[in-house]
Amino acid sequence: MRLASLTLLLLAVLSVALPAQAADPIRIGAVVSATGPASFLGEPEKNTLQMQADAINAAGGLLGRPVEVIILDDETDVNKGVLAVDRLLKKENVVAVVGPTVSGNSLAVAPKVEAAKVPMVSMAAAEKIVKPVNPFVFKTAQSDRLAVARILAHAKKQGYKKLAVLTVSDGYGQAGREVLKELLPAGGFELVGDEVYGPKDTDMTAQLTKLKGTSPDAVICWGTNPGPAVVAKNRVQLGITTPLYMSHGVASKKFIELAGDAAEGLLLPAGKLTVAGQLPDGDPQKAPLAAYAKAYEDRFKTPASAFGGYAYDGLMLVAEAIKAGGDASPAGIRAALEKINGFPGITGVFRFSPEDHNGLDETAFVMVTIAGGDFKLLAD
Repeated sequence: MRLASLTLLLLAVLSVALPAQAADPIRIGAVVSATGPASFLGEPEKNTLQMQADAINAAGGLLGRPVEVIILDDETDVNKGVLAVDRLLKKENVVAVVGPTVSGNSLAVAPKVEAAKVPMVSMAAAEKIVKPVNPFVFKTAQSDRLAVARILAHAKKQGYKKLAVLTVSDGYGQAGREVLKELLPAGGFELVGDEVYGPKDTDMTAQLTKLKGTSPDAVICWGTNPGPAVVAKNRVQLGITTPLYMSHGVASKKFIELAGDAAEGLLLPAGKLTVAGQLPDGDPQKAPLAAYAKAYEDRFKTPASAFGGYAYDGLMLVAEAIKAGGDASPAGIRAALEKINGFPGITGVFRFSPEDHNGLDETAFVMVTIAGGDFKLLAD
């Protein structure tokens, strides 16, 4: 793949540039959706991985060894994702894998890394990636359960009782739909409508019309771009004023660009990076978020996103495990990852355990709305 070869060349040069480091490099693999429907996720992830690899090497590498991050593009295709992980494990001999970007691909490759006994830190959201716990699979994105809990807490404060859901039919949407159908009744809500759309659908007026007929107090749309932007536009075209919640899968400026004025007033849970400048000074993540956002924008001339933050956390958690354990073997990295307790990342503060391979709690999300073409922090 072109992306892979370019990345290999770049990082080989970076490794050679490290002074007095003749030791073999620590090879870390990464699989991102740099192209295809999820490229809005994969592009900032790829950029962040390259930026952080440079930063690690500029600081002297890990355990006195240079680091090579080998990035492959799965093109948002599950079969290509499996092939990419196979290549990283069998040809590149990596000690850990960061990624894939999307949930379906992450679920598909989990058995591969487990069989090879190489730890993987997924950047995708689906709860199924880490539940039940796979000893070799971790993830950095907040789980659907935390996002749904944030949405429902907000809905309850508004006095909403009847909710409808509209979910995409891919792995991300299916996982979210399962959690929604579990937590809505548990939270005292009535599920009055349940519609699904395809990831390549370009019109959702039929589904929205059906949901409107159920008279919900609010609708929850669960998907990643571009589908939710279509939903937002169709909602306006149909004259629907029912409050619309989106998932954290659209917490980037790209969604606002795609949806345009139709994004105004929408509600969603988002990582703190989305509203870093609006956080109170006492928030422990405010300073590191500001530093990451500045470094990213200075290098790539575009704002950082929470999605790039998933990649930052994935690579830096692996680096922290190598440093803390003093061991760059796959087994050593896996064991040290599971012991990380209190690592301040971009997505949240990570506390892994044998029972929890996501390591985040509800503080990893804030509720935001879209106003004036930007995200605005809502009070708890």
